[in-house]
Amino acid sequence: MHWNDSRLGAELRTVTAAARRRATRDGDRQVDTAHLLHSLLEADPMAREAVDAAADTAGAAGGGRVARVLGYLAQRAIGYGIAWRDAVEDAGAGTVLTAVEAPGWSPAAAAALRAAAGHAAERGAPRAGGTDLLAALVADQGSRAAQVLRSAGVEPQVLAVRPALPRGANDSRYRDDGPVAS
Repeated sequence: MHWNDSRLGAELRTVTAAARRRATRDGDRQVDTAHLLHSLLEADPMAREAVDAAADTAGAAGGGRVARVLGYLAQRAIGYGIAWRDAVEDAGAGTVLTAVEAPGWSPAAAAALRAAAGHAAERGAPRAGGTDLLAALVADQGSRAAQVLRSAGVEPQVLAVRPALPRGANDSRYRDDGPVAS
């Protein structure tokens, strides 16, 4: 992307790189929010916990929603991906982004990454983490990520009311810059 990737923590830079590889491997023209969701859920245990907790809160039976979401995403080549192959994902992206502003990214994916950085700034963190991106992905109810979540029995609006997990001052799981000395 052309915007400042330094606003993403190391974890999210890894997630975006994995999403780029996934899009390339799938033969997609752009990285979309479903690619980001797939890579995020594979890489971030807190995002997985948030998805399962949201399913539990909504009364979804059976638990294990993350596995179901990943199952839908893994079938992209035979399922959603066929319908999405030639369409640009721009649902809820707000301003239309050109290929020059975010080459290789759908407008909705680029907007989600910008929103994740905004979530981090709002809570005083220098870089966005996984839960910031998850909050941004589900805030766009028309995104491909939200569509996949709904199909797997997770209502994005339940996650949207829990934008980012609270940051514990001495809990390294919640820090963007690593463990804190006691």
